[in-house]
Amino acid sequence: MKRAAFLSCAGAALIAMPALAASLRGRIGSIARALPGVLGVYARTLAEAPPLVAYNASERFPTASIIKVLVMTTAYALDEAHPGVLNEKIVFHSDELIGGSDFMVGARDGQKFTVRELIVPMITMSDNTAANLLIGHFGVATINEIGARAGMTRTHLARRFLDYTAIAHHNDNLSTPADVGRLLYLVEHGAREGVPTIVSSEHCVAMLDIMLRQTDRDAIPAALPPHVAVANKTGEIDGTRNDIAVVAPFGDSPFILAVMTKDAYDYGASYAAIHAVTRAVYASVSRLA
Repeated sequence: MKRAAFLSCAGAALIAMPALAASLRGRIGSIARALPGVLGVYARTLAEAPPLVAYNASERFPTASIIKVLVMTTAYALDEAHPGVLNEKIVFHSDELIGGSDFMVGARDGQKFTVRELIVPMITMSDNTAANLLIGHFGVATINEIGARAGMTRTHLARRFLDYTAIAHHNDNLSTPADVGRLLYLVEHGAREGVPTIVSSEHCVAMLDIMLRQTDRDAIPAALPPHVAVANKTGEIDGTRNDIAVVAPFGDSPFILAVMTKDAYDYGASYAAIHAVTRAVYASVSRLA
């Protein structure tokens, strides 16, 4: 039944999308003009059609923690090429602990964690130390290679988290709404269709399951009805509030939404913009269902 409903939705999208997309773009433009900063939005269904909206979607924004989804994807991609990667052990040293590490703050010096054990807090709690351990284990070049393989042509992981020397030299982690939307599309498409995309279907499902346990629900999830499941990852640094999500990943009408901001220091206004974008996109997808 879900498959039939999804195909019906996809067919409706092909017919109704042009007019709907024009209306939605106008609404997103109004939201963007009201924000004291820069807003980027990319939204699409799983239908083989242009995106519902792509507003500043190819412009680069600081990623903050949303790039951790690419780090997670790298782990699963490497495990497929070399089975056992997820069970490889990484040693934690206490001098590696940095801020924003609610999980790793309780770790002992010399404690060992598997890659799989670090992925979960990196995503669900956005643990920065866990992310840095994984980045160090895989290497920046490998992570960027997996991003390129996913078609993320304007994404660049330049540094670990809270690397103040790199920050001072303006070496920032950058991506675009279209790039991160592309990655989430591959994950959702692989999970739903049971086909390999950037990783196997099974690994796509595993990544969505982890993202569904995200603890920060103040951005995209907060603007949706309580019954709607959201597999998301947030990111925030000075001037930036981001959230990327697969909305209703195992439902009848899933969609991808990436909202990014920069040069936006009124964080109340940033969250209000993310909420307004989310409600507008959700209403549009609902009309297609």
